[in-house]
Amino acid sequence: MADVIIVGAGPAGIFAALELSKRSPALDIVIIEQGKDIDERSRTGSEMVIGWGGAGAYSDGKLTISTDVGGQLSSLLPEDELLSLLEEVDAVYSGYESSGKVFSINPDDAASISARARLAGLVYVPTKVRHIGTENCYTILKNLRETLGNKVRMIFNTRAVDIIKQQGRVTGVSLEDGTSIEAPFVIAAPGRVGSSWMSRQAKRLCLETRPNPVDLGVRVELPAVVLKELTDKAYETKFIYYSRTFDDRVRTFCMNPYGEVVRETLGDILTVNGHSWANKRTENTNFAILVSADFTEPFDDPIGYGESVATMANMLGKGVIVQRLGDLLAGRRTTASRLSKCSTLPTLKQATPGDLSYCLPYRILTDIIEMLGCLDRLAPGVNSAHTLLYGIEVKFYSNRIRLDKDLETQVAGLHVIGDGAGITRGLIQASCSGIIAARSVLKKIN
Repeated sequence: MADVIIVGAGPAGIFAALELSKRSPALDIVIIEQGKDIDERSRTGSEMVIGWGGAGAYSDGKLTISTDVGGQLSSLLPEDELLSLLEEVDAVYSGYESSGKVFSINPDDAASISARARLAGLVYVPTKVRHIGTENCYTILKNLRETLGNKVRMIFNTRAVDIIKQQGRVTGVSLEDGTSIEAPFVIAAPGRVGSSWMSRQAKRLCLETRPNPVDLGVRVELPAVVLKELTDKAYETKFIYYSRTFDDRVRTFCMNPYGEVVRETLGDILTVNGHSWANKRTENTNFAILVSADFTEPFDDPIGYGESVATMANMLGKGVIVQRLGDLLAGRRTTASRLSKCSTLPTLKQATPGDLSYCLPYRILTDIIEMLGCLDRLAPGVNSAHTLLYGIEVKFYSNRIRLDKDLETQVAGLHVIGDGAGITRGLIQASCSGIIAARSVLKKIN
């Protein structure tokens, strides 16, 4: 028995637990997490994305304090209310040591970059960003773990099997060991890695959903000097492009000045991501170019589609593939010999030289090549033959579940939050969603 069950100990679940325990210390709160506690996690395999802190523990800890990016909470909350919540979450993160530096571009620089971007066929989205750094993000999440301490019950290394409902109301969660925990409130925060599980639960519980797009693309790595003018002013520059050939929405994502490219394990597939540290630098900058693949009837499994593309890349490269842009445009595979001649030294050593055109769909590959050309007009050197492309980078989001402004589903007492709910796409909005759900639960309990 419990008062509230939280499924998932990523940022969304953590902030839900923080809010509940702070405002109502007597509540019996249980967190169920399929991974390990933070002290037992490592930067290998699936432990990169599951366990206390979720994928955020080993991210570079960028908090984008903007209502325009990082999720879809702006469709449920007034802008001023959401902005206030973003600042509240930022204050929690920044309340700990080594909380990172805030980058906020001045209006003149933003106007200049925006004008140049439009000439290149791009839309620039100025943002205010706090960069915590990979090493500091881990430390802060560890501190949050200590803050909660014995205020909540934590069950690690245990998978939640099903969310249970009776007569239209949630009643608990069943576990993989055959037991179950009963509670009148469940907050599901499975994270991006749990998006498939959340989609299955939505079908079981007959929740109204609509497909979210799957974001597919590559991680781009190039000498930091190429983007230095932009990253010095804004740290992370976000650009949107609508492709000339297909009119698809293409965007830059997760820019890491002087950072490194890393592998991530999502279930049975290897994908790629990027990190940057607060206290050390490489000579390179990396960022993702992602294409939003949106589907209509009769297809309704964008997650399965993304998994199949990533699986193809893993099959061809025995993991992550790296290719020089010059080789891709010349229609040839990058070999170890060709990679050794590349003036951009790869930061990810466990990538296989190969040919991304064998696994990326033509449409997505065309979109990526077009955007690289546009970015080169803004920052000459992006479209160099020595720019490296790693694949596949894929971002899964559960089908977006119909939620009210409190993030409650049609099943009374069941709230769904974070990236696994298809409602957020990053650290800070995921954390905000935890607070929203917790306050809704507290209102009902009181």
